Amino acid sequence: QVQVAESGGGLVQAGGSLRLSCVVSGRSLQMLAMGWFRRAPGKEREFVAAISGNAGMPRYADSVKGRVSISRELANDTVYLQLNSVKLEETAVYYCAADASPYGIASLREIEYDYWGRGTQVTVSS
Repeated sequence: QVQVAESGGGLVQAGGSLRLSCVVSGRSLQMLAMGWFRRAPGKEREFVAAISGNAGMPRYADSVKGRVSISRELANDTVYLQLNSVKLEETAVYYCAADASPYGIASLREIEYDYWGRGTQVTVSS
């Protein structure tokens, strides 16, 4: 059973940066494609970034391109999300998810992900 746990949320000022971590257990990170999603108040959950399993290729939502980076440390089974120049409207619960399929790509589709964390709250203040 794969388990996913996010951390690193909290209060951040608009224009600042945030860095979230996601620790995976139960399977090697190299066998998992990983994604970050977020749900803002009153909105549907949306894709932010993803990284493929084997090659570690990233993929980003258009809304965050140029400000975001997804990375991973295979030795620690940890995936990171770095978001710079954060905006007020990026206040949301951020979720990490794992795609356990054999040829997992960095999908932007929620349905492709099998395991989800509980989420970590990020609040952007003015």
